[in-house]
Amino acid sequence: MRAKREYRDRDATEVAVLDELVDRADDGMTVFELRAAVEVDIDHLEDALSTLKQDDLIVVESDHTETVIKPDERVIPEIPTDEDDDQSIGEWLRERFPF
Repeated sequence: MRAKREYRDRDATEVAVLDELVDRADDGMTVFELRAAVEVDIDHLEDALSTLKQDDLIVVESDHTETVIKPDERVIPEIPTDEDDDQSIGEWLRERFPF
């Protein structure tokens, strides 16, 4: 599942992070899981997470053993849509080939 359309006009790393978090909205993800899923270096990931946190688009939950990052409720689509079908060829290529 992808983040809502209104949150897709952001840096590519931020959008990738939001999309991954939306897919695992109930469980959340650790920084290590996000880094593996988004496939960016740690500096870019830190910048993206910092920006998303400042914009209140992610929630960071911490207990004594681990820190989990979840998307804010407003980022998660209410009903899964067929937005993936409306994808342009450029978006399709960008997802499959890192530019």
